[in-house]
Amino acid sequence: MNIAIAGIFSVLCYLTSATLIGKDLFARQDRRPLPIRLAWIATALHTVYAATIFLGEQPFNFGFFNAATLVALVISWFLLFAALDKPVENLGVAVFPLAAALIGLDMIFPETNHPLVTHNWQMGVHILTSIVAFSLLNIAAIQAILLAIQDQQLRSHNPKKLMLALPPLQAMETLLFQMIGTGLFFLTAALLSGFVFIEDIFAQHLAHKTILSICAWLIFSGLLLGRLRYGWRGSTAIQWTLAGFVLLLLAYFGSKLVLELILKKI
Repeated sequence: MNIAIAGIFSVLCYLTSATLIGKDLFARQDRRPLPIRLAWIATALHTVYAATIFLGEQPFNFGFFNAATLVALVISWFLLFAALDKPVENLGVAVFPLAAALIGLDMIFPETNHPLVTHNWQMGVHILTSIVAFSLLNIAAIQAILLAIQDQQLRSHNPKKLMLALPPLQAMETLLFQMIGTGLFFLTAALLSGFVFIEDIFAQHLAHKTILSICAWLIFSGLLLGRLRYGWRGSTAIQWTLAGFVLLLLAYFGSKLVLELILKKI
């Protein structure tokens, strides 16, 4: 399949799925199968698009939009599989348009290739665990934002249709901590694999990523410890989750944004 065709149809299916999910949310209708089926098709086409980029003539192209597109793909897959037994498909209202936007930007602004200098199974383990960790904690951050809005509207006794369509507050909190716990596991694996497999993880071009990732690990670990020992929840959990995610966002994409898009350096 042509990469452009895969990308275009993936964007259309993502946007249509998100629109239908949003329509059902505001109308407070029962979940229909069509939006989720479209999301599965969109994610499958997204996979074809990403695979063509990363496994083509220039393997492991990690330019800014290429890497962001891959992260969006992993997030979409996680959301769809989670929706098989958890009421989280409504998060597609935020996730699917984001995935569509990143595919669109990647197609509109083709990038200079940024292949890995070293590609072996050790580096593959480190990259895979890093992407999985970031993707899971990205979903947790979206969950935390929705949880904050839901909590605020319930306290004001003026809940909107969108918030009423979400799972109960307690279920949202439970799911949030499950995602954080799983994401922290993969973040730990990513850091350990980096220390073991990368010769100088504190080299100039990796120092900020390593330090910010460690800080994020400390925040998420502290949050889970606080949950277990002190029963942290609500605004405390939301603030810690967003703070940890912002650090990870800077660690994963901060330097890419500055060097590749602002300074135009490879």
